[in-house]
Amino acid sequence: MNDHLTFYEWAIGNWARASLPVAILLLLLSPFLYTGVGIEAFLVFLLLLPVYMIHQYEEHARGQFNRFVTQRIGRGTEVLGETEIFWINILAVWLLGLVVLYLTVYVSKVFALVAGYLTVVNGLLHVIIGVILRRHNPGFWSSLVLFLPIGFYTLWLCTSLDGAGPAGHGLAALVAIAVHAAIMVNVRLRVSRVRQCSSDRSG
Repeated sequence: MNDHLTFYEWAIGNWARASLPVAILLLLLSPFLYTGVGIEAFLVFLLLLPVYMIHQYEEHARGQFNRFVTQRIGRGTEVLGETEIFWINILAVWLLGLVVLYLTVYVSKVFALVAGYLTVVNGLLHVIIGVILRRHNPGFWSSLVLFLPIGFYTLWLCTSLDGAGPAGHGLAALVAIAVHAAIMVNVRLRVSRVRQCSSDRSG
């Protein structure tokens, strides 16, 4: 073990591995949360924390997603480093998940739609990529088994119990699409920069 390793450096290299045991702990504690905040907020907590952590473990624990993006998008050149992957998941999943949870508890239960659409959009992307490539991709199984069933159930619940209408669904879907689009645009921009740098060096 490197005694000079800072917590930040450790977190960048190990956050995804730590996600699985933390997810298990949160799942064991989840019945107590359910009794206190209600079904909508409970589903937000479930989707964007322990369930998403299981998904992150499948994607990133052994660098699977990084290798997949490097091979399929970067064509052998690394596009996203460990630091970029770390911050994308911290900001676009865990931090956003906490914000949505607070909004669901203290503002309106309809905000649970955001959690539903975030996981449904992500899950559908994994499944569509798997069908197109006719092969497993990192995050495929947790998307199929967890994201899509629980995500669609959350959307149905908010519609049937809380009266979420087209405006609520549209706004939540827009947030989910915007988050994923921002990540994809960032990846494309990094690909362009990497290729430009390679071209400049070769020239």
